[in-house]
Amino acid sequence: MKHALLRTLPGRAIVIGLATKLLVLIASGVAGPLPAFVGVFDTVASIAVVAGGGYFFVRGLSSLKRRLLWRVRRKLIISYIFMGFVPAILIVAFFLLGGVLLFSNFSSYLVQNRFLALVDRVAAIASTTATEIQRSGEREVPAILARRLAAITEEFPTASLAVVPMTRPCGTSAPERPSSARIDESVETAGPWSHVEPPSGVPDWIRCEGFAGLLLAEREGAPATETRALVRALSFPEARPPTYAVVVDLPINGRVRQQIRQDTGAELTGMERLTPEVAPLIRRAGDTEPPPSPVSADASLASFTNVQYIDWAKGTEGGVLRVALRFGVGDIYQRISSQGVGQGLLLVLIVIGLLLLVIQAAALVTGLVLARSITGAVHELFVGTERVRQGDFTHKIAVVEKDQLGELSESFNSMTASIDDLLQQAAEKKRLEEELRIAHEIQMSLLPQGPLNMPGLSVTALCVPAREVGGDYYDFLPLDERRVGVLIADVSGKGTSAALYMAELKGLILSLSLIHSSPRDLLIAANRIIAKHLDARSFITMTYAVIDLGAKTMTYARAGHTPLIYVPAGGDGPRRARILAPDGLVLGLKIDDGQMFERLLEEETIPLHAGDLYLFFTDGITEAMDPDDDCFGEARLGALAEQHGDLAADELRDRVLFEIASFVGNAPQHDDMTMLLLKVEDVDVVGPFTTVGREPAEIAEA
Repeated sequence: MKHALLRTLPGRAIVIGLATKLLVLIASGVAGPLPAFVGVFDTVASIAVVAGGGYFFVRGLSSLKRRLLWRVRRKLIISYIFMGFVPAILIVAFFLLGGVLLFSNFSSYLVQNRFLALVDRVAAIASTTATEIQRSGEREVPAILARRLAAITEEFPTASLAVVPMTRPCGTSAPERPSSARIDESVETAGPWSHVEPPSGVPDWIRCEGFAGLLLAEREGAPATETRALVRALSFPEARPPTYAVVVDLPINGRVRQQIRQDTGAELTGMERLTPEVAPLIRRAGDTEPPPSPVSADASLASFTNVQYIDWAKGTEGGVLRVALRFGVGDIYQRISSQGVGQGLLLVLIVIGLLLLVIQAAALVTGLVLARSITGAVHELFVGTERVRQGDFTHKIAVVEKDQLGELSESFNSMTASIDDLLQQAAEKKRLEEELRIAHEIQMSLLPQGPLNMPGLSVTALCVPAREVGGDYYDFLPLDERRVGVLIADVSGKGTSAALYMAELKGLILSLSLIHSSPRDLLIAANRIIAKHLDARSFITMTYAVIDLGAKTMTYARAGHTPLIYVPAGGDGPRRARILAPDGLVLGLKIDDGQMFERLLEEETIPLHAGDLYLFFTDGITEAMDPDDDCFGEARLGALAEQHGDLAADELRDRVLFEIASFVGNAPQHDDMTMLLLKVEDVDVVGPFTTVGREPAEIAEA
């Protein structure tokens, strides 16, 4: 602890911060109020203490975690907590949430049913009032309205009735109203009508069946959220055509809400229109509503339910009215029980609770047994690994149970028995890798070890093996002071066999180049010798060219190799790449003692001009594939030579490599890539060629 506080930056921050705060506290107690800048020091000290404490808290938590969870048994105990205790809590929470949803939905169902019952009740009042007026011969309408109002006052104190004239047929086929109607054009009303103005007529959209539904009413100047609802019913007499209609309004006010509360156990705490753009009926200015009845002291929950209301002016659905509810759990449960559902639901909950307890007890016992079995097997494995780490490969673990841990113990015993073989195999693999590395260095040493320096020529080359060693080969062969041989070859296949054939080919060509000045003669002689020693499944493709700066020509022959790309020096027009592919078979085929090879092999001579560009390459260049298995192709390579032919040979080589890498992307290299770039700079300068020093060859590693 002392080391952590004095020798670490967070510890020093805590010590210095506490010392600063102590000095500030002592100074304030002795000298009284201190200057403002002292408070800044105190704040900085507090930040330092908090930062240092946070650092040590995180470090301590990490250390505690490592020590607490190092033993497998402790990990299993924590796992059981998350697998047993936490799921049990979640299950209880799930059932509580399910109960809340059940009570909420059931309360919404009861409230909606109560709304429908109110609509039916108001419709029945309107219908009976219309029938009574008809039976009285449409006389004493005010008296009838007063009697009907008195009959329903006890049930609905705020109900309002009205008789409005019917000035049109109620249906499209109804005849016009006769002139002997007893009800005039005035409106007879009964009741307070404090919620809205009484209707002056029957809207055009109402049919002969009448109307019953929910409408909205708002006080003038009231906020949009202060929404009131009312139930309205309109009924016609049975006689046709009707000359009047009875309208009954029942505002959903405090008394009605109290009745809903008594009938459903849910309290209506608020109403809000979800479609405020529809204009409702307008209340009389300054009207107020009695306060809602108090909610019971039982545990209560909040909920919402949606009901549709009608636009009285149009007869269409005006929108959705969201009714806020608050209900007591005990009240709703009593109503569920009264429906014959509560006892069964309670029984199901009791059974599920008992099953949960039984399962938890069984899980606890099973967990203890499994923990002992698992931790014992893990301990044996731990001891065994410690013995193996010390180098004792003879230690064996006793297999007690035939389970997965027992199989693991057997696998451990099998592993320790074969671990020595694995070490030997690793050593052998390392030896082979070292030999391949040496073979790679030897093969690269067979290639030219420095750039070719010859007046009038600019030559550069690259070789990228697909593996550690490959079968591609190129070389520059001195013939005399004015002539140089240029060779590029590709042995079929890859790997060690191709590299050995390539080394054999190098020695053969070095010897034959001193004997034969004609590329055709050299290839014929090489084929005659190689065919006797080459494996029947292998062959070699090769292009050999002799550049004579004295005669200003290049003579070449192609033995089944990829074509030569020739870009002539630009004149007045643009430079165009030419594909040169004279006939010729591959080297090494055992066919009629080489007669067909000699008959088909062609030799061509090209005059040299300043600015000419020649590209010798193997199929690894043009057959480089992208992830979609499309090849780079000779056309792209020729286009690159045309477009960038004016670049120096080294720059053009780098440009070709960049374009191939961009084309291939992440696709693996599947073949060796070798390329020679020969650019004629001045054909009038003649001199001996040399290779510079013993510098590494121009080789790009894969």
